[in-house]
Amino acid sequence: MILRIRLPRVLLAYLVGLSLASAGTASQALFKNPLADPYILGISGGAAVGAALAALYSPTHMGIFALLGALTAVIIVYNISKINGHIPVDTLLLAGIAFGFFAHAITSYLLYVGRERIHLAIFWLMGTFNGTTWDDVKLILMPSVVGSSFLMLKWRELNLLLLGEESIALGLDLNFYRKVIIFVISLLTAFAVATSGIIGFVGLVSPHVMRLVFGPNHRRLLPAAALFGGSLMVFADLLARTIIKPAEIPVGIVTALFGAPFFMYLLMKRKRGELYA
Repeated sequence: MILRIRLPRVLLAYLVGLSLASAGTASQALFKNPLADPYILGISGGAAVGAALAALYSPTHMGIFALLGALTAVIIVYNISKINGHIPVDTLLLAGIAFGFFAHAITSYLLYVGRERIHLAIFWLMGTFNGTTWDDVKLILMPSVVGSSFLMLKWRELNLLLLGEESIALGLDLNFYRKVIIFVISLLTAFAVATSGIIGFVGLVSPHVMRLVFGPNHRRLLPAAALFGGSLMVFADLLARTIIKPAEIPVGIVTALFGAPFFMYLLMKRKRGELYA
């Protein structure tokens, strides 16, 4: 039972947390915004549409539909944002937000017209590791390890991205690395969403907690945030399984309960000028 049920669930939770924390750290560097998270590119909206469609037409393939929806969202947002081959981060941010609202409208409509069969999608949208198998672990293992490792190796470029246009004078091809980082963030987040649903705040909170300990240098920050994110997700899943035992609540609810107050704390710090912009 441990090898068949418990171990794959723990491993999946850790890999999802690691992926979201790595993507969140890179997102904050890319957008030079401490409130950025992995879902800022509209990925969660695209995944939600895919999950809702799967609930209506193919419930057993919800993860695949969500992955396709997430990747489609990235392609749309990326192409909307591109101006003469360049990707201004402010345009990318606005395009991601706009697409998120659009995707939410589509998802709401699908939930409305498919009321009888949509309960599976609703539970999945809240984020859950219930029913995890080794196939789920295999699906995310390679993207998670390769994507996170790549970002860790590019710590210098992430440090320079925080400088914005000043980094060009230091020899960084800003536009090229923006495209590369966007691709890796999208890959990590899309596979995380496909295997676990939409779990908020882990990608936002982990970089900030580790930044307090290790500082802003991505050489130490990114590995620390990734490991912390994985551990945090495993702990959140443990709480989700035991808070109202024998019932189980979606892990996304647990992370939101702890993450939302922390998010408000970050907003207050930014308001007082104590958080980098």
